[in-house]
Amino acid sequence: MPLPDASGRRLLGRLREYMAGGGTAQDRLDRTVRLIAEELRSDVCSCYVLRAGEVLELFATQGLSQDAVHQTRLRVGEGLVGEIAARARPLNTPNAWDHPSFVYRPETGEDVYASLMGVPMIRGGQVIGVLVVQNRDRRQYQDIEIETLETVAMVLSELLAGTDLVSRDELAPVAGNAVLPFRMEGLCLNAGAVLGTAVYHRPKVHIETLISDDPDAELARLREALQALRRSIDDMIRTHVDLSGDYREILEAYRMFADDAGWVSRISDAIRSGLTAEAAVRKVDDDMKVRLGQASDPYIRERLHDLEDLANRLLLHLTGQGLTSAQGQLPDDAVLICRSLGPAELLDYPRGTVRGVLMEEGAPTMHAVIVARALDIPVIGRLHGVFNRIAPFDALALDADNGQVFVRPSDDVRDTFNHSVATRLARKRAYLAERDLPFETRDGVAVSVMMNAGLLMDMSHLEDTGAMGVGLYRTELPFMTRPSLPDVATQTLLYQKILEQAGGKPVVFRTLDVGGDKLLPYWSNDGEDNPAMGWRSIRITLDRPAVLRAQLRALLRASAGRELRVMFPMIADVAEFDQARRLVDAEVARERQRGGVLPREICVGTMLEVPALLYQFPALLRVADFISVGSNDLLQFLFATDRGNPRVSARYDTLSVPVLRMLREVLHQCQAAGKPVAVCGEMAGRPLEAMALVGLGFRALSMAAQGVGPVKQMLRSMDSRAVATYVGALVDKGAANPRRGLRAFARDHGIKVT
Repeated sequence: MPLPDASGRRLLGRLREYMAGGGTAQDRLDRTVRLIAEELRSDVCSCYVLRAGEVLELFATQGLSQDAVHQTRLRVGEGLVGEIAARARPLNTPNAWDHPSFVYRPETGEDVYASLMGVPMIRGGQVIGVLVVQNRDRRQYQDIEIETLETVAMVLSELLAGTDLVSRDELAPVAGNAVLPFRMEGLCLNAGAVLGTAVYHRPKVHIETLISDDPDAELARLREALQALRRSIDDMIRTHVDLSGDYREILEAYRMFADDAGWVSRISDAIRSGLTAEAAVRKVDDDMKVRLGQASDPYIRERLHDLEDLANRLLLHLTGQGLTSAQGQLPDDAVLICRSLGPAELLDYPRGTVRGVLMEEGAPTMHAVIVARALDIPVIGRLHGVFNRIAPFDALALDADNGQVFVRPSDDVRDTFNHSVATRLARKRAYLAERDLPFETRDGVAVSVMMNAGLLMDMSHLEDTGAMGVGLYRTELPFMTRPSLPDVATQTLLYQKILEQAGGKPVVFRTLDVGGDKLLPYWSNDGEDNPAMGWRSIRITLDRPAVLRAQLRALLRASAGRELRVMFPMIADVAEFDQARRLVDAEVARERQRGGVLPREICVGTMLEVPALLYQFPALLRVADFISVGSNDLLQFLFATDRGNPRVSARYDTLSVPVLRMLREVLHQCQAAGKPVAVCGEMAGRPLEAMALVGLGFRALSMAAQGVGPVKQMLRSMDSRAVATYVGALVDKGAANPRRGLRAFARDHGIKVT
């Protein structure tokens, strides 16, 4: 029967007294289950606690045989109690014996009991046990009774963790919305394999006090916190007053959720039942996840995310803890769990503390992923429901190569991962041993292997890998990590440091490439239906020539007396290149006029990323000093396929005949015009693809730093003439699956491509 508010508050108050009273911890727990049975008018109340090995042990009972205490055990997923723990969901049945998951334990003496209601005991997002009530008569428990038992279970789990009945370690080995090991699959954004511990990028707020005997005071605190929350959201909207379109509408809708009468009413009701304002917010938030978490309607799920964020912000106002991240309490093997991540946010974490990143969203081209590559941090994206399925401090095994994460992995999986990590380390040592050897094939053909960079910290990889220079320096990252547009002096100093750390090796600077998924916080960015093909890259800087001229001015000054190599991104028309080059000429004339020292040589090139440029290639080669094939964008535009979308990314192959024919034609035209050409991007950094490129005739490749070692090892194991003959035959006859043939050829000829 439903509990009146006064009875509910009395139960919570007595529960706190019982657990804080005298006697041993076992005595207090025994008194507690008797109290719950009495107040809920149940014949049985039992408390099961999760022990090491994913076993639920009967710790205390009122109504079952006392001989079964600490003797009856159920595996997670076994019986009704095990199912409650595995699914982290309440269970309500009028006849437990008829339930398909029922398992009989004769030592408990439960033969005479029919109905059963059980709820998981959750602490800090972790299932630590199960609380069950039973009755002799067959009855369907009411919703308010389930909610009452959930509230009691939440409080009991917190109180139980503060006793010496079970150690903290015994309560912590299994976490999350369920306790069984499972696997999630997403999209590989940066390869690697690691074992680690889950940490929310923005963790939940810690609640100190759960129970209150003054609901009026707690309701007043709630009203004050809600007012502060609404003011903070209003401030956020005012801060972004220049934004328009969908983004502003989202902010306005988000503000409306803070006034949601139903949400506020549910929190107020939980406070009247005897909880503090903080505990009430947490309880309502958990209830919303259970009820809406499985909804397929995207609007409902988006609303759930908004309400989750609002709940966390409201808790911050209630506790005064501030909008802090987990940076101050990271384990040594942290794996960040986040919806998305900005490049500056990842850089905020102490170097070496983050082992991996799991994103609910994410794309290969986002700059957080580029930063992760620089830091050698594995990243998996597109993990839908990651917050609902992975809890803080869950043990994780990331196989980012295959886009898989194993949550609470078994010992066998851990052993496999430890072996994989050891193998990777051995490979890295082998690459390091070959660092000073030349980049050339077995038959003596030299290949220029350069690395890509985007941060000053990347420059140390030149020495680590032995790369011959920087084939692509992404200049936009410093723009994205600053609160305002960097001036000429700031940019000049940065570019000087880059050139100094290069130690005389060549550096190719790509001009500002923003837009799409790379937005500057201090620029207005109107929403676009297709940002990848919208106002981005060179299109922005040609429309805002002052920005490009300032960058070119800084590059010229930083390169005084040195060679300057600069290239433009996303050129779609030769006229765009001509316009950009005229800005270079204007800045050279300006620097000469002011008496500045010019670079000893200036080379101006372009990235080949837009297929339309292929049909203007002869004209382009007459004005460009060099070409860099941007394989990432060029191929996704060529096939009209978003490589960041797992549904379609596998629909084209970088080693298909159309790709190889196109690249061969680009190479031949560049050779005929006497213009240097390189292939830049993920294709160049994969040993099998790099083998094919060298077979086509390319002699310059630029890749992420971690690709340099494997590509060098491949080069030094191949005969360029044999590979060229085989690749040429594949392209000429239009082989159905060049990748399969190339892999077989590499295996038969001892070429190291794995």
